[in-house]
Amino acid sequence: MPPTAVTTPDAPGAIGTYSQAIKAGNTVYLSGQIPLDPKTMEIVTGEVEVHVRRVFDNLRAVAQAAGGDLSNAVKLNVYLTDLGNFQTVNKVMADYFTQPYPARAAIGVSALPRGAVVEVDAVLVL
Repeated sequence: MPPTAVTTPDAPGAIGTYSQAIKAGNTVYLSGQIPLDPKTMEIVTGEVEVHVRRVFDNLRAVAQAAGGDLSNAVKLNVYLTDLGNFQTVNKVMADYFTQPYPARAAIGVSALPRGAVVEVDAVLVL
C-alpha cells in the first residue's frame, strides 16, 4: 500500500511543500507543529506553556485524523529556541502522555518558523 497524506482542518495547514503527516502502513510520520492556531494561522499568545500546549493539541489533531492518538507516539523531536524551557515541555507532556513515554530528543535551535519558540514532530505506530 503506498504512503498516503493525512490532513485535518483541526490543525494548521501546511505552510510549505509538505504534508501534515504521511501514513505508511501502520506508521505515521507527523510533520513538525509550531504553536499556530488552526483557525487564525497565527502564533498563539501567552506564556511558553500556552505555546507548548497548542503544539501538542495540533499534533493530537493530526494523530486523530490518522486514526490514532498521542498514545501511539513512539518518538518525538522537540525543538526549542531556549533549552531553559525544557522543564515546561516536561510539565505539559505529563498532561498529554502516559507511560511508556515516547522516545524523545530535545534540540536547541537558533530560530524556528514564524518566530515560534517550540516545534515538535512525532512518529506514531498504529
